[in-house]
Amino acid sequence: QVHLVESGGGLVQPGGSLRVSCAASGRTFSDYAMGWFRQAPGKEREFVAAISWSGGRIYYADSVKGRFTISRDNAENTVFLQMNSLKPEDTAIYYCAQHGSPGTQANLGSAELYEYWGQGTQVTVSS
Repeated sequence: QVHLVESGGGLVQPGGSLRVSCAASGRTFSDYAMGWFRQAPGKEREFVAAISWSGGRIYYADSVKGRFTISRDNAENTVFLQMNSLKPEDTAIYYCAQHGSPGTQANLGSAELYEYWGQGTQVTVSS
């Protein structure tokens, strides 16, 4: 059974930075793409960023491009999301997810292709 545990959320002022992490266990982490999604109150879950198993392919939602950076450490079974220049509209619960198919490098923005999900970590951007 795969377990994903997010950490690092919190309250930050607009323009500030935050890094959230997701520690994975249960199967070979380096075989699978990882993604970050978020859900704000009253809104649908949306794609934020994804990284292929090797880190060679990275994708971002337009809303975060240039501000957020996804990375992974396969030796530590961890994926990160560095968030800079945060805006109030970035406020949401952030979820990490592990793709269902090993070696996949395309279509990483589709939530339905992710098999395992973490419990989420709250990020609040407010003054």
